[in-house]
Amino acid sequence: MISKKIFAALSGSLFSIALLAIGTAATAADPEWTYTTIQGFGKIVPAPETGMQPSKDVEYKVVFSMTTGGDADKVNGSLDRVARAVNLFTSAGVPLSHLHFVVVVHGPATPSILDDAHYREKFKMDNPNAKLIGELEKVGVKTVVCAQALAHNGLQRDWVNSQVEVTLSAITDIIMLQTQGYVIYPL
Repeated sequence: MISKKIFAALSGSLFSIALLAIGTAATAADPEWTYTTIQGFGKIVPAPETGMQPSKDVEYKVVFSMTTGGDADKVNGSLDRVARAVNLFTSAGVPLSHLHFVVVVHGPATPSILDDAHYREKFKMDNPNAKLIGELEKVGVKTVVCAQALAHNGLQRDWVNSQVEVTLSAITDIIMLQTQGYVIYPL
């Protein structure tokens, strides 16, 4: 008969071996993340062999309705998803000139578009979204913020990042863009 001490030692060793095997399997299966167009944001795993690939010949018009806030010290996850959309389409070979993306920022997401000086006043740090907003602008993604949301959040128009346009309202932006053939993607 095996003593309790020996059984406990064997059980602990088997448990450790099992954890090591699980950890090794998880490491081996980790995907290779990449950034095809916007470096450092919107990581993707290219998958050219999968179905439902975007056509390289189609013009894609999307209005991203960004309302989700986030942690003040991190890039807003919704803004990162816009970068992911750019990276996904370009990884499939769609030219940037065929991507017509507009990000309409409103609701709890509104503070994410503040300039560094005013973000620092509010959150005691530079705006972690500023670099991504700039990178999105470089590839043709337009970011706008609702003047009504600024007012509701107690923010001034002249506090907005210079790369972001202040518009009348998210309501009118989204309706106008949809009448121009844009598909709405809520974030």
